[in-house]
Amino acid sequence: MVFGRGRKAKQEQLTDPGETREADAVDAGAPPVATDGALRGSGPYDASEIDNQDGYVDLGALLIAPREGLQLRLEVEEATQRVVAVTMDLEGSSLQLQAFAAPRSEGLWDEIREQIGQSVGSQGGQVDEIEGHFGIELVAKLPAGDGSEGYRVARFIGVDGPRWFLRGVLGGEAALDRNAAAGLEDLFRQIVVVRGENPMPPRDLLQLRLPRDSGATAPQGAPEFDQPERGPEITQIG
Repeated sequence: MVFGRGRKAKQEQLTDPGETREADAVDAGAPPVATDGALRGSGPYDASEIDNQDGYVDLGALLIAPREGLQLRLEVEEATQRVVAVTMDLEGSSLQLQAFAAPRSEGLWDEIREQIGQSVGSQGGQVDEIEGHFGIELVAKLPAGDGSEGYRVARFIGVDGPRWFLRGVLGGEAALDRNAAAGLEDLFRQIVVVRGENPMPPRDLLQLRLPRDSGATAPQGAPEFDQPERGPEITQIG
């Protein structure tokens, strides 16, 4: 698994497209997950629902299960240098992840889907609701923007957890083909959200970060984390 950080990125909003910058970097086996009846479905999980955090890549608000061939890109807000999203690249497709604080009594996904539809529609695109492995999903199509008649396609998935909301945006072949999305969907199921106990307004981003100690945090068998390098710019629906 390769791990790195983009040096600059426009902050991703909950419903709007954004620009990101790519990077580099690490590799190993799957971490343990609790198997008792307290788990909600088949993931993603809350930090309270796993036995321990060993074996995960610790990015603060998100714990990521490593997998061979997986590349992680942290997306950084240029003005503040705050990490605002993480993107998983696997087998030619991508899955951008953001976690948000949510109300204790209700989820955000129903409301967010409506806002995504309005945002995409205002840009001349369209959205379709489909039933997926994580409930209702959105397939969004936006004009390519390069003078061609093509579209950029992204598939939005959302999961409401205990006081958090996790949003994923699938790009590449995974946005169109469920078979191509299988590996990233499996990784999405294994994600652990670390909400923390501090009070936060709903929709505030949960804090992401680089591992504090790359050598200590890397899963067993993975090489040490290298210093991030700036990569080519990409654009995707976010």
